[in-house]
Amino acid sequence: MSTEDIMLNLLIFLVGFLIIFIIIYVLYTRKLKSKKKKKDITEIRYLVTKFHLDEAKLPKRKMILWISIANAFIISFVWTFITMLDISFMWQILIAFVMVFALIYSIYEIYGRHLVKKGYQKKGKN
Repeated sequence: MSTEDIMLNLLIFLVGFLIIFIIIYVLYTRKLKSKKKKKDITEIRYLVTKFHLDEAKLPKRKMILWISIANAFIISFVWTFITMLDISFMWQILIAFVMVFALIYSIYEIYGRHLVKKGYQKKGKN
């Protein structure tokens, strides 16, 4: 792989990351501001349930920022990595599927543990 290919892939990653981040952030911010219906953000609900977090204490705006960064990273990283592979489409889809689940689990596990360390866990839970 030449330097030009690496730079092109890096550019694709960065542009994809920025576009996806902006879209996700805007959508989640609108969802949070929605006053008609109480809409849950799935990622926040997952973190609250898995790590026994006190939802009232959570900084939701800050969480939306970090969730948007995480989701944009996952999507753009997997996309860039998969397009670099010179294998059949079926294998690309299979590898992408595994990578997406592994990254979602690992990144949200790290973020959930970070929130627990920050003291957002419900009292009486370990």
